[in-house]
Amino acid sequence: MRATIQRVSEASVSIEGNIKSAIKKGLLVLAGFEEGDTNEDLEWMSNKIVNLRIFSDENGHMNLSVKEVGGDVIIVSQFTLHAMTKKGNRPSFIRAAKPDIAIPLYENFVKLTERDLGKPVGTGEFGADMIVALLNDGPVTINIDSKNKE
Repeated sequence: MRATIQRVSEASVSIEGNIKSAIKKGLLVLAGFEEGDTNEDLEWMSNKIVNLRIFSDENGHMNLSVKEVGGDVIIVSQFTLHAMTKKGNRPSFIRAAKPDIAIPLYENFVKLTERDLGKPVGTGEFGADMIVALLNDGPVTINIDSKNKE
């Protein structure tokens, strides 16, 4: 599983002109799944995201998590995080999980993140053409891969 986490002052997901999810201070998480992902990957990623200390404390140091600041989270499924660009100019998405595997992984990841955060999480809609709007705060953007835990 791969995730791109963006610290935001606000973010929203719209589908066909209708806002599906919107938050103020928090995290916008773009999540990509591959066929080999397991519940262990989802658990690890959820825990990592909810406890990632990327919000400023009273001294201006990134020392607080989204949970500690009472922030919100939106999770958007994004298969393009598994793009391979080594050959040619058209990305290959062969490593991305097909919908029959990715949808249950996405839904379980949302549930785990809600559990770890202690409140509901906003979502996109799997497979929909979405407009994702955000004001990146910092900017702070972090990429995490459950198969390469750096």
